[in-house]
Amino acid sequence: MESFSIETILMCFAGGLVGGALGGLFSFVICGLLVLAGCLIVLGGGSDFVLMQIGLGPVFGPHVGGFAAGVAASTYAAGVKKCHPGGAAKDILSPLMGTSWDVLLVGGLTAVVGHILVQVFAMTPVVNKTDVLALSVVATAILARLLFQKEMPWGNAKSITDIGYLKTDDRKISWVPWMLPLPKMALYGFGAGLLAAALAAGTKQVVDPLAAAGTISATGAFVVPLIMGWAIAAFSLIALQLGTGTIQQVPVWHCQAILAALSYMLFGNIILAGLVGALAALLQELMARMFWNHGSNHIDPPATAIAVGTLLLNLINININ
Repeated sequence: MESFSIETILMCFAGGLVGGALGGLFSFVICGLLVLAGCLIVLGGGSDFVLMQIGLGPVFGPHVGGFAAGVAASTYAAGVKKCHPGGAAKDILSPLMGTSWDVLLVGGLTAVVGHILVQVFAMTPVVNKTDVLALSVVATAILARLLFQKEMPWGNAKSITDIGYLKTDDRKISWVPWMLPLPKMALYGFGAGLLAAALAAGTKQVVDPLAAAGTISATGAFVVPLIMGWAIAAFSLIALQLGTGTIQQVPVWHCQAILAALSYMLFGNIILAGLVGALAALLQELMARMFWNHGSNHIDPPATAIAVGTLLLNLINININ
């Protein structure tokens, strides 16, 4: 699939329009399901098309219709059209089909912008050492905040002054308060990291021989161990989307999963990957306090942490090899 063909751009636009209508989180859950299905196809010796072009690509990747489009559409619906069904741009659970045609249009256009940003980031030195999909998710959310909420990336100045930049007002403005306090969060991150690293180790035993025999692509053989835990974690957020009350209080752990898996693939140590998972959980919380807690829209803490964490891990690997 050509990156800048008319067909690809139209796919981006269509996926973004659908993702905007579904809402940010529900479209992300679907993205996780598509990625998981793509992983299983590759593990069975099949094509990486569903994985790379649909679940992680221009059709419905997280940087296009599979999340970012819904975030930007939600920001526009709340900040400009004043027609968001939940009333607040941070509400990425509410579907936006019942809003207006231009809200859906913003979703489609955001997906096109997100796709173009990925191509630019991938060609930019140093920047291409991060997770360019995650970086695109963050970039379009910041752009939406600037354009539609007239607010800086760090959020509302009065809130920061009254509460303190990295403080939570006794969790009243916390992103996922049920994951606090920090020791519990770090412990969970350690466990999630171990699980993701174990998945990476196990799937590598399957995909490496298939790639060596030419049965599957080298890309698929690299991406499946990296993304398997992320996909499971993303799909698990269906409880947050469809549940109510305490049923919603599932962990948000796709950041821990992918950074721990990357750590295992770079350094080959499962215990180290568990520690990376713990640090990733804390990094995710730091990103929430820096960009989400005081903000008016959703700048995604996991995507921000994945972008930062991936860059750090790759730079560390380069410097020790």
